[in-house]
Amino acid sequence: MTGPGDTVLVTDAGIAPAGPGDCFVPLADLDPGAPRCVDLAPGDDPAALAGLLPRIAAIRIAFPVFSDGRGFTLARELRRMGFRGRLRAAGHLVADQYPMARACGFDEVEIAAALAARQTGADWRRAARRGAGGYLDRLKAAP
Repeated sequence: MTGPGDTVLVTDAGIAPAGPGDCFVPLADLDPGAPRCVDLAPGDDPAALAGLLPRIAAIRIAFPVFSDGRGFTLARELRRMGFRGRLRAAGHLVADQYPMARACGFDEVEIAAALAARQTGADWRRAARRGAGGYLDRLKAAP
């Protein structure tokens, strides 16, 4: 990922600078005795984290290119496995993908500050409203 100041975080509340306090480590470098925040690549197997999930505070899933949607599948699988911590999508995502990210279980999206200059908080909030109350929400609410 990029350094602090190069990225921003998108949440339902809007866009804010990404904080310097994050300590994400790649899955391959994770210390099983002290897991905190983990970086997952699209090809990583979430089953490798199964026994560690209760001790992981956050997982950041990379979206290295716009057309690679495997991160959505990873997020959904982690939520099905019971992960309750913060789930962050990071990389090449646009506002139109925000409703899908939220539906898959992501809490926030980390994007380049340059993208945030082109797609403002208003764009992301508008996308979130379009996703709210959609088809899946109606199916879940059906008796």
